[in-house]
Amino acid sequence: MNPTLIRNPGRRNAGPTPAAVAQGRRRRRRPGVGSGRRPWLGLLYLLPGIVLYAVVVIVPVGQGVWLSFFNWNGVTTATWAGLSNYTGFLRDPALRAAVEHTLYFIIFFSLLPIALGLLSAVLSSYKGIRGAGIFRAVIFMPQVVTPAVIAVVWQRIYEPDGPVNDLLRVVGLDSLARGWLGDFTWALPALGLAGTWAAFGLCMVMFVSSMQAIPQELFEAVRVDGAGPVREFFTVTLPNLRGPMSVVLALTMIGAIRLFDLVWLTTKGGPGTSTITPTVILYERAFANPEVGSAAAIGVVMTLVSLLIVLVIVKVAEGKAE
Repeated sequence: MNPTLIRNPGRRNAGPTPAAVAQGRRRRRRPGVGSGRRPWLGLLYLLPGIVLYAVVVIVPVGQGVWLSFFNWNGVTTATWAGLSNYTGFLRDPALRAAVEHTLYFIIFFSLLPIALGLLSAVLSSYKGIRGAGIFRAVIFMPQVVTPAVIAVVWQRIYEPDGPVNDLLRVVGLDSLARGWLGDFTWALPALGLAGTWAAFGLCMVMFVSSMQAIPQELFEAVRVDGAGPVREFFTVTLPNLRGPMSVVLALTMIGAIRLFDLVWLTTKGGPGTSTITPTVILYERAFANPEVGSAAAIGVVMTLVSLLIVLVIVKVAEGKAE
């Protein structure tokens, strides 16, 4: 029998000693901890960017929120207004009309471009279709053109002697010819169609690039089951485009909410207030007829609405993904 076991009969079942436990902890300790390094040292590398972001974004946003509680013309002493600048959305008929027009523009700048972009992406992705690349390039062209150019082009198209009226006269519909952007009824739809044309290309390219990333095995599997093009679209293509579709929806809806350049360069919100938007009112109250507090309140509301829309879209997309 081992003499060590005879001298220490309880040794075999004894637990580790405190010294062994401490030594094991020292061995398992992560490298760098306790060796003189500071865990917050990496934040110093981010500090210049954080400071720049605070100066350029956070401080101006805070100043805008603060000014929204005052009546100020930009020159004289500001007076406290409380929430009156925000309740103006309910009292001011021009602001109410602007909000209604924004909802109208969401249809033309977001929903229609997404539907047309998805249809074009699907049709141009089928093999054997010639000229698909040229078609995509032409449709995407508005994205590489400045909004000012787009506004000038469509202003020329809608002029009384422009291509639209010339076409109507050629086909014998002279009675329908009009100055489209000067018409109280048709100015808003005319700008909406211009916005659809401008946003159409972005949606199509986003969908085309996402469709090319879908594994071909999925299409082959549903084709083996005898699926046709329609079932293939709803079974494979559409479910795999939910993520890109949420991104496109957020981008286009925010673009419709903050629409300014196209309206300002073509109608300036007219005739009357038939094409007025919140951004046009914001510009006029900030620079033309200074009501800085009211303009700041409009900007704050637009920012909050944009954030809310993005959060809702993200939540809905995440829920469908689960």
